[in-house]
Amino acid sequence: MLPEFLLEIPISTVFIFSLAAAISLLTSLTNRLLTNPEQSKTRRKEIAEWNAELRKAQRSKDKKRVEKLMKKQQYILQLQSKMMWQSMKVMLLFFVPLILMWQILGGFYQGKPIAFFPGVSNNLGVVTIPLVGMQLHSLMWWYLLCSFLFGTVFSHLFGLVSVE
Repeated sequence: MLPEFLLEIPISTVFIFSLAAAISLLTSLTNRLLTNPEQSKTRRKEIAEWNAELRKAQRSKDKKRVEKLMKKQQYILQLQSKMMWQSMKVMLLFFVPLILMWQILGGFYQGKPIAFFPGVSNNLGVVTIPLVGMQLHSLMWWYLLCSFLFGTVFSHLFGLVSVE
């Protein structure tokens, strides 16, 4: 169903690159609209501070301080649960469409190279993981690499992650 020209390198490389960019942009925008990044940052900071204090108290064997911090554990677990639900909302929206997209693309690109990875792929675009010997088709590798790239860029652009 895909036009023939989308199945040949370098067009397939650019197509999957663009698809990963579009999906990453869409998920980042959705994440930005459905979550409150400032609230998430505050919660992450509070949880990290509590964990650091707890580790410090445990290392110094300060039982009173550990007891006091453990009284706040339920609250910290609630914060973590709220944060997890925020990220789950976006995943639930995109899970089925992404699985369907992978099924469709996998059928079209089965056995066809998408991109070459110098030093680790053969002329069919199959990547062999060094030392493990596991082989993966380049559709998955190329999409994942592009997706990680764009996911990171868009997350920073939309303020979904903080750099401290």
